[in-house]
Order: sequence, then structure tokens, then C-alpha cells
Amino acid sequence: MSATLSDSLAKPRMTPRQVLEALSGLLLGMFVSMLASTVVSTSLPVIIHDLDGNQTAFTWVVTATLLTTAISTPVWGKLADLTNRKVLYQLAIVIFVLATAAAGFSQSPEMLIAFRAVQGVGAGGLAALSQVLMADIISPRERGRYMGLFGGVMALATIGGPLLGGVITDAWGWRWNFFVALPVAVVALILVQLTLHVPARATRKSSIDYLGIVLLSVSVSLLLIWVTSAGTSFDWWGIETFLMVGGALLAAVLFVIVELRSNEPLIPLTLFRNRTFTLSVIASIATGIAMFGASVFLSQYMQLARGATPTEAGLMTIPMIGGLLLASIGVGALVTKFGVWKPYLVAGSISLIAGAFLLSTIHYDTDFVLVSIYMFLLGAGVGMTMQNLVLVVQNTTRPEQIGVASSGVTFFRSLGGTIGVSVMGAALAARVTDLVAERTQDITAAVMTLGDKAQYWGEQLQSGSLPKVSAMPEALRVVFEDVYANGISHSFLIAVPFALLSLVAIVFLPNKPLTTMTTAERMQASEADLATVSVPEAMAGLTATGAIPTPAGLRGSDARAR
Repeated sequence: MSATLSDSLAKPRMTPRQVLEALSGLLLGMFVSMLASTVVSTSLPVIIHDLDGNQTAFTWVVTATLLTTAISTPVWGKLADLTNRKVLYQLAIVIFVLATAAAGFSQSPEMLIAFRAVQGVGAGGLAALSQVLMADIISPRERGRYMGLFGGVMALATIGGPLLGGVITDAWGWRWNFFVALPVAVVALILVQLTLHVPARATRKSSIDYLGIVLLSVSVSLLLIWVTSAGTSFDWWGIETFLMVGGALLAAVLFVIVELRSNEPLIPLTLFRNRTFTLSVIASIATGIAMFGASVFLSQYMQLARGATPTEAGLMTIPMIGGLLLASIGVGALVTKFGVWKPYLVAGSISLIAGAFLLSTIHYDTDFVLVSIYMFLLGAGVGMTMQNLVLVVQNTTRPEQIGVASSGVTFFRSLGGTIGVSVMGAALAARVTDLVAERTQDITAAVMTLGDKAQYWGEQLQSGSLPKVSAMPEALRVVFEDVYANGISHSFLIAVPFALLSLVAIVFLPNKPLTTMTTAERMQASEADLATVSVPEAMAGLTATGAIPTPAGLRGSDARAR
């Protein structure tokens, strides 16, 4: 056994205080990424209105970030298995925050979408690497407690972000939302440098699967462009659909072929032989749709269907975040205490189904107490499933593949969220267009009652940009609140079948007990086992080849010598 290995095995495990100190930088890094994302959520309707964007632009501002997050996540995960994870994490923070700040200078929806796409590259690194680094220093059994802290930080950023974003937008303008995370990011970088000390890992020669990255990007991008544009920019069954869907499928098939032949695949397809990984991926897709879809379209519901200001919209989504916070911290503590995880995942998926279905029934005048209960159920479902699905995968994955396995689950969750938001946005846009056409007489009658302002509002409605419903006159506002409430509730119905599929996948997950060893300890133990096994095997092999004589051979040699 090598001296380095012996020293690693002899090193005592970190105390809870040391773990918390090491996690402080990770927690603040996650807080920065969540804050920079959520602080903009309540002001997006205002931003798109000011930049003269439409519903498609609104969807793509969100989708661009989710798309690049999804694509870059497995790349970061692969790099995490090959090089210094701490440096990668710091690089991800820098990319994310600089892109976020640059987005504050956007002059058009296209410019904002471009910067949000770069922002997603950094977000992919933060999402993947935080889970990998956490596995380096905390065992799966103990990780539930600390994952509750991550859930709490996420909840704090998700509650505080929209509220802070609303206040900033109402007081100083929406552009300042993009600059608020800069000072926090500087502190996060310093904390990571000072407090996060991960175990040293052996370096090895490796290569990056660039062709796999390109094929994955092409496949996912074509699919999303088709989903968001079909039915508006071109017909569902036109030549564009054939080219885009066909191109996406061809790129996906080529990606699989490349991954099977690559020495360093971006997503090792052998992972899918692991039943836990495969079922967790399926379940994560529904979680991603619920998590990202709710955060995007509930903000729109509050502002476009209930006439709320950005600040009010932030306050009105607190029930959903409260559910996520309580479920994440509470379940994390219970998992650590009892070592049992499956019942909580099943309960979370049921809560997800209930929340998504009930939100598909809301109207512009639905009692807000009921809407709050529906949001709480959805948030609790996300809180119970999101982190724990990564946990059970890390528990059964070989330690040398923790990076790609963790990022694989996160990738499919992000991919599910990306496609989900795109499909929900497309459904919302189509539904609103149909409803506005159906209620043309009501809208015309409402405009005619406005007197001198009738021409102004007529031009506003014909511009095609996302309306500012809260600023509309009463007669017009009631019509559009009803239209958008109907469209948004219709889009939530899309999440229900995916949530049902998630429940089925979770039910069939193998109920394996959580290990009490960290990833670093498992790696060291496997090396120790290999050393223990390989020495006798090597001796036997040398003896068989005659390189080392057997005792009988030695006696024969002695006899001949005599």
C-alpha cells in the first residue's frame, strides 16, 4: 500500500464543525446562483414589456439559461472526474456572475437571451459541482442533514430573490436586478478558497468528448426551437417540423454511437445498466418540469392574471417556497436520523402530482387560500424529491464515476425543466392567442369605453408585445386576467402525466441502505482492497510462470545441488 493511501486512510473524518466550514463556500455559491436567477423572475414580465418582446421571447429568456445549463452540466461533471473540482467550482461562479451582470445592459430580447445562455453555462457548473464536492466530504447517510441546508439556502434565495427583485424593479428599475449578486459572488469566491479543502486525487491523462458535446447541443437545441416555434412561426406538420425533429433525432442517434465508442464519454451509457440511475433520471425529469415551470409561470399568473406588481408577485409565491423549505430541511434530517429514504420520495412524488393537477384548475378569481395550498403541495413535492434523487444515485455509483453520475441526474432534471418550460410556454402562447381571438368582441367593447385612451390601448394590444396587465383600465384588465389565468392553468396540466411517471419510477427504485462512507473514503477503500487482493494474485501468477519457484521446486533444486 502506498504512503499516500496509508495517510489518507489514517486521516480522521471531519467533525460537524469542519464540515459546516467547508460547506459555507458551497452554500454561498449556490445562494449566488439562485439569487441571480430568482431576483429576475418577478420582473421578467416588466423586462420583456420594456424590451418590446412577446410571449415567445419571454419563454426563450428562461429556456436559453435552462438549455445551456442542461448541456453544460454533464461537461462539468466529466471535468470533475478528471481535474481539480474546487478550481472548476470557482470558475463556474465567475462565468455565472459576469454573464448575469452583462445581461443588465441588454437593449433587446435577443441580447438578453444571449447573455442568459452564457449564464446557464456557469449555472450548470454550480449545480453539478456542488453535489460532487459535497459527496467528497460527507457520506450519503449524513448527507441528508446537510442537503437540508442546501434546501434551506435555495428556499431563502427563492423567497428573498423575487421579493428583492420586485422591490428593486419598483424602486430603481429592473436593470439593477442583474447587479445585485456581484458583491455576494466575491465573498463566495473568497470563502471557497479559504474553507473548502477537498481530498487530493490522483491525476490521469484524459480527453474531452468534444463531438459528443456538439451532437448533444444540436439535438436538444433543435428540439427546443421546434417546440417553441411550431404552430406560430410555421405549421406543426410543415417541412420545418420534418427538418428540425429529424435533425434532433439524427443528432441524438449519432450522440449515442459516439458515446459508445468514446474512451472518455460525456455521459457513460453504462450508467444506465444501474437500475437506480435509470429510474432516478426518469423521476428527475418530472421534478425539473415542476420546479422550473412553477417558478416561471406562477410569477406570470400573479402579474398577468391577478394584476399584482413584481413585489406583490414575490410575496404571493411564498407558500410554494415554504413547502420546499420545510420538506427539504425536514426530510433531510429524517433521512440522516433513520437512514430511510424511499417513503419520503414516494410521498414527494404524490405531492407533486396533487400540486400540478390542482394548479391546472385555477382561475383569475380563485380564492388565494386555495392557490396557496396548491403551491405548497407542489413546493413540498419538489423539496422531497429533488436532492434525494441525487443522493440515492451517489449511494450506488462507483466512486470514480460520482461526477458523471451526479451531473447525469442533474442534466436530465435540467433537460426536463427546459423542455417542460418550452412546451408549457408554447401551450400558453397558443391558448392565449385562441382565447384572445374568441373574445375579440369583449376586448373591442372594453377598448371603446376608454374614450380618449381607446386609440392608445388599441395600438398597445396590436403591437404583439407582452402586455402589462396591472396597468390596464379595469374593463380591459378583467378580460386579460381571465385569458391569462386560463392559459397558465392549461399549461400546468402538461406537468401532470410527467409527475405520474415520476411516481412509477420512484416506486420501482431499489431500496438500498445508505452507506456511511464519503466518496473519498470509498475510493481509498477500493484502492486498499485492490492492493490486498492484487499482491497474492500477483505472487500466484509469478509462481505459475516459474518466475518464483514453488517450495517443491526449491526442494528439488536443493537435492540436485547435493
